[in-house]
Parts: sequence; C-alpha cells; structure tokens
Amino acid sequence: MKKIPIIIRREYLSRVKKRSFIVMTILGPILMAAMMIVPIFIAQMSDETKTIAVADESGIFYKRFPDTENIKFVYLNTNIKVLKDSFERNKFYAILYLPAEVVSKPSTATMYSDKMPSISVKAYIENVLKKEMESMKLTSSGVDKNILDSIETNINLSTTLLKGKGLEEKSNSEVSTFLGLFAGIMIYMFIFLFGTQVMRGVIEEKTSRIIEVVISSVKPFQLMMGKIIGIALVGLTQFLLWIILTFTLVTVAQTSLPDTFKFSKKENIMFGNSKIMTKDQAAQLNSEKQYKNQEVHEMLESIGNIDFTVMILAFLFYFLFGYLLYAALFAAVGSAVDSEADTQQFMLPITIPLIFAIIMSQFVINNPEGPVAFWLSMIPFTSPIIMLIRIPFGVPTTQIILSAALLVGGFILCTWFAGKIYRTGILMYGKKVSYKELWKWMTYKS
Repeated sequence: MKKIPIIIRREYLSRVKKRSFIVMTILGPILMAAMMIVPIFIAQMSDETKTIAVADESGIFYKRFPDTENIKFVYLNTNIKVLKDSFERNKFYAILYLPAEVVSKPSTATMYSDKMPSISVKAYIENVLKKEMESMKLTSSGVDKNILDSIETNINLSTTLLKGKGLEEKSNSEVSTFLGLFAGIMIYMFIFLFGTQVMRGVIEEKTSRIIEVVISSVKPFQLMMGKIIGIALVGLTQFLLWIILTFTLVTVAQTSLPDTFKFSKKENIMFGNSKIMTKDQAAQLNSEKQYKNQEVHEMLESIGNIDFTVMILAFLFYFLFGYLLYAALFAAVGSAVDSEADTQQFMLPITIPLIFAIIMSQFVINNPEGPVAFWLSMIPFTSPIIMLIRIPFGVPTTQIILSAALLVGGFILCTWFAGKIYRTGILMYGKKVSYKELWKWMTYKS
C-alpha cells in the first residue's frame, strides 16, 4: 500500500502540469464570470429609448400609456396608412394602432414595426391596455375601481420550523429548492466529468502498452486506487481554483465598474418618469414595496438559518465518495475495452442511476420526507445527488449517518468488484468483452 501515494502523486502532477488543465483552470472562471457580467452589459447596451407612436382612433387612450426609462409614447392624430408609409422617415421603434372599436374588440389592437418587438415592450403595452379596459368596464357597470383596488391583497405565506424545546427557525422553500438543485447538479457534473477522465486515462495507458511496464512493479488494485484518488485531487484543486478566481473576477468587475451594476428602481418601471403620482398609485407603490421588502427580508433570514457548515461538509463527503464509487466503475470499464468507442455498451448501466437521480429530483423536492426520497437517498448509486437535494429541507442526523455509511460500504464493494475486472482486463487485448465475460472476471478466485 506504500506505493499508492507515489501513484497518486504521479497522477496528480502529470495532470496539473498539462496545458489543458492550465487553460481550463483559467478559461473556466472567465466563462463563469462572463455569464454573470456580460448579460448586464448586454442589457445596458439594449437600454436605448424606444419611441412608440400611438394612433388612437377611439380617442380613449390619449396619454394613458405612462413613459418608462426605456419607452416613450408619442400620440399622433394621423391616419394609420400615412404613419406606416412614413415609418422609416420618422424612425419610430413601433406604431401602436388602436382602432375605434378596440374596447369592444381588443384583438384589433395592432403594433407595427420593421423588426420583431421585444417581449418586455409588448407585455408592458398589453398590461396597460388590460388595466385601462378593465377600469372602463368597471366604471360603465357602476363599480368603483378604488373599492376593488382596496380589496386586492398581497399574500406572502411565511414558514417557520419547530425545532423542539420551544425553538423556532425561519425557512424558505424556494431557497431550499435552489440550494438542493444546485448542489445535486454540481455533484452530477463533477462525478461524470472526472469519472470519465479516469476511464480515458486507463484506456490511454492500456492502448500505449505503458501499463505492462507499470504493472510489473505495482499491483493492479494499487494502480487503480492511485489513479482514482489522484484524479479526485485534481478535480478538487480545479474546483477550488474556479471558485476563488470567479469570485475575484466578479468582485474586480463590480469594483471597477460600479455604475454598470446599478439597477433601475421598480417604481420607475411601473409609473415611468412622471413626477405626478396619484394618491392611489403612491399607496399601491408603498404596499408593493412593503410586500417585496418582507419577501426579501424573510428570504435573507432563511438563508442565514441554513447550516452552511453541514451543507459544505456534506457536499465534500458525497462528492468524494460518490466520485470514488463511480470512478472505480469507470476504471473497470476502461480496463475492459481497447478503445473509447467500445465503452458505450458498458457506460449505459453506470450512467442510468445518475440520470435517474436528476429526473427524480423534482419528485424529491415536492416530497423530501417521502418514501421515494428516503430510499433514493440511501441507495449508494443515487444518494450523492438525492441526499444533497434533501439536506436544505432538513434531514434527521440518523438518516444522514445511515446514508453516508451505505455510500462508504457501496464504494468498498464496488471497488472490490471493479478491482477484479481491472486486474484481468488491464492486460487483455484484442478481444470484444461481453457482460458474461465481465462476470467471469469478477468470479475468478485469486
């Protein structure tokens, strides 16, 4: 067993010194930071003022469309045919045509433009038209719109966990869902990514016949374990570097360009740049502000109540042992074939549990305490993903310990069987291997 650290060191150093590792370590954080920063730049680049000409034949909607920071409405008493003919000359973003019968036939409202109008502009106009028409219909029916507005109530149902002994803790299902899904998907990606690296490494050494020299001085099992652990350390190194560099890049961008990361106020989007605001609008704005502030406050409070120490430790544990379990299987597949093209028939049974766990994640989120969630978080092949999804919702410590013990046991058992395949397959050339043949290798006596 003293030779395993030497193999781990060789596997680790040989990979971290590769140009591909260095390039991906630098390129990965740049791409992740770009995913956060570039959309903000694009949004600002597309924030030019859009002028929309309103041709209202009904005369009802004159100055009924509040301007926003990015949309300006111009009301013209001009024939729609003339406006369409002079569209290019006037350089309007679009023409909003409201025929005389628009109130009785809302579908006759039309927007003309030389390019596809954005969804946000279309939705804004539809929302204004909807509210104005509803107000007119209420007035014509003798119903006071202010009464209906006063009845409208925003509901934000808060959730509190009873922890026993009189202790209570704020929680938020949305936050727990996001954390669980994020952790589960990250586990899936890293297990699959670095597991296939183990398989490719074994195939490369086997096809180049280097393995024949190495196997003369170390046992096959030692070689397999050294390769698996070495690549696991490479993955952890790259993962930590990605987090540090991405955080650094985003922080530098926010510090260097503070104006770029400023967001427009919600009230400007709702009521435009008009300095005059009615009493009802002010009351509505204050109500919505309080509602949103309450939501944000409760979300931050629930995030603060999450035990991130448990989350991080659980993530590292399930990533490490989930990877070790699957990497042993990937190594066995790599040792049994002569080329990567031959791995497809053996890859399917290995990847099905991972894909199944991702598919079942939505059912687990809907019922994290149910029997399906429980058993999937106990089975070693699905527990790395499912247990990470369940933990933010609160899992009894006994279940976490049982799941962890079963995962470690599953890793030892799979490594033992994979070692039997590895020791035979690593020196087997030119033979198409079947499942029957793999079973014979696993049942060979030493």
